[in-house]
Amino acid sequence: MKNKVVIITGASSGIGLACAWEFARNGSKVVLAARSIDTITGEAEKMDSEGLEAIAVKTDVTDEQECKSLIETAIQKFGGIDVLINNAGLSMRALFVDTDPAVLKRLMEVNFWGTVYCTKYALPSLLKSNGSVAGVSSIAGYHGLPGRTGYSASKFAMHGFLEALRIENLKNNLHVLITAPGFTASNIRKAALVADGEQQGESPRTEEKMMPAEEVAIHIYRAIVKRKRTLVLTTQGKLTVILKKIFPGLLDRMVYKHLAEEPDSPFKNQ
Repeated sequence: MKNKVVIITGASSGIGLACAWEFARNGSKVVLAARSIDTITGEAEKMDSEGLEAIAVKTDVTDEQECKSLIETAIQKFGGIDVLINNAGLSMRALFVDTDPAVLKRLMEVNFWGTVYCTKYALPSLLKSNGSVAGVSSIAGYHGLPGRTGYSASKFAMHGFLEALRIENLKNNLHVLITAPGFTASNIRKAALVADGEQQGESPRTEEKMMPAEEVAIHIYRAIVKRKRTLVLTTQGKLTVILKKIFPGLLDRMVYKHLAEEPDSPFKNQ
């Protein structure tokens, strides 16, 4: 990854920020993209102070023109793109029966359309460089999670889009990675939307037993270097994918029980 140009959306915190540092420390030229321009500018300046190469570009991935501008800025600054990591994401936590449909629309705009917009404008450069497109998805993209209908739908959509993109470009040497980190110590859970579209604030889950974002970033870095198709992290995540294939009904019951037992769950185990 030395001297490779890497764009990371949602780079102001969590997995995105951890990936930015991981790639930068391995010699990549990093483009940090997020709405929080002050935060990513500060991080880019820290990288510069360590002799690393990075720029910050204010980007709302729900805005197609801002995604286009992000790609154009990266190409203008560094001459091309080698890796695009679609990491910007939004979650939710509420029963569908109680949820404003606008919440699901918002999740699709960020998680799905943000990936589509950035990938669309980056693709010509990525094809020239035989580069990589990565989608930071979730186990919710493999199996629907109760209380997270919009999140699951958006991640299933991301999976379908990236899989189709991979097949379209089988003979173009485009690398497509779909990664499912599992529960991660990250701000995405605190920013999760509830039924009326407000943020839930403090997450009901404790972070002590979750995989740190920095560890997730190391796995993503290695998966891109090795040009892997998929990356599923944590024992729980890998077990979910296996059970989905062989015992989907059992998995439904296990997921229901597990999520019903979390603090302040929107539904209760029966």
